[in-house]
Amino acid sequence: MVRAIVGANWGDEGKGKITDMLAETSDIVVRFQGGANAGHTIINHYGRFALHMLPSGVFYDHTTSIIGNGVALNIPFFINEVKSLIDGGVHKPKILVSDRAQIVMPYHILLDTYEEERLGKASFGSTKSGIAPFYSDKYAKVGFQVQELFDDESLRTKVYRVLEQKNILIQYMYHKDPIDPEELLKTLHEYRDMIAPYVCDTSAFLYEALKAGKNVLLEGQLGSLKDPDHGIYPMVTSSSTLAAYGAIGAGIPPYEIKEITTVVKAYSSAVGAGEFVSEIKDEDDARKMRDNGGDKGEYGATTGRPRRMGWFDAVATRYGCRIQGSTEVALTVLDALGVWDELKICVGYELDGEVIKDFPVTTKLAKCKPVYVTLPGWKCDIGGIKEYDKLPKECRDYVEFIEKEIGVPIKYVSNGPKREDIILR
Repeated sequence: MVRAIVGANWGDEGKGKITDMLAETSDIVVRFQGGANAGHTIINHYGRFALHMLPSGVFYDHTTSIIGNGVALNIPFFINEVKSLIDGGVHKPKILVSDRAQIVMPYHILLDTYEEERLGKASFGSTKSGIAPFYSDKYAKVGFQVQELFDDESLRTKVYRVLEQKNILIQYMYHKDPIDPEELLKTLHEYRDMIAPYVCDTSAFLYEALKAGKNVLLEGQLGSLKDPDHGIYPMVTSSSTLAAYGAIGAGIPPYEIKEITTVVKAYSSAVGAGEFVSEIKDEDDARKMRDNGGDKGEYGATTGRPRRMGWFDAVATRYGCRIQGSTEVALTVLDALGVWDELKICVGYELDGEVIKDFPVTTKLAKCKPVYVTLPGWKCDIGGIKEYDKLPKECRDYVEFIEKEIGVPIKYVSNGPKREDIILR
């Protein structure tokens, strides 16, 4: 059976913990898109880890972790992350890397950085991990697949050809030093030696696994609102963040995906630029929400940037769940809200004097104002509670109000940072 786990919102919903929990009953965990530009924090008996490239299955002896063909593979980052796990006392994980995965090249990171500098105040808030240049090259058919590292002659020819174009851009648009093709080839040979032990036809591996009845978990990065087709374009990422893309990014048939677990945060937060209707404008309230949220406050796992904070947005979340095809929801960091006397939920957007319930396109989104319903808070610490019925009534009312608004059953409620801090409804 194949299950996808994805985010409903701006991509920092707390998927890592839920993925870690679901990985325990999975045979294979597949990362199917994105790169090292976003991360998720996992706290378990080994300690506290911020993963960026690796699937969450790496903590279990019984799982095989796969970097799918849809991933932006930063090879040195991947190798360093494996090393950091082992240095942290984790067993050496079984990892396979698709021979069709494409490589984040050193110049992708340079170009990402140069372009953000050039744009200045109009920048996209990139993590400067090379993601936009990487996916641009992939679809312009000038990217490098892992399998190309193992053919020296064609690799050399392609490196020289591609750098003709890249160096014109680097020298004359960004006024930086050109890249030496021989130095780049030397780097790519090092990449080849690093990644060689992991490379295989992962699509064929998954085909055989599914025939054998194995449980497969597809792990996505970011969330619905960062999808380039269905998100808040252009302030999005460069690969599809939707469960449907899991079939493509892993190399399996779409009909194999039977369950879609969508992770939803009990309030709203976002890293980077883009429209954010329910954003808390009062800085004191925003700081209160930020500092009480997450495991160590709401700061990006990759960048350390303070997240923008907001009240729960039922309009965006309902849309995010619909576009994912959610079969169930995991509601995270509910425990962070125990400090509030009252809690707001955005149930509609006011657009040109009319209240709308459907999430609009970006140009209209910029004109929207939140319409709130206020619920009483529960003003206590709910950490450690294992049964849903033991939660305060105000807390259960909040969960059930959200469930009714988004129209998808909330199966899991997370009330703490650790793997075991999850209530099954």
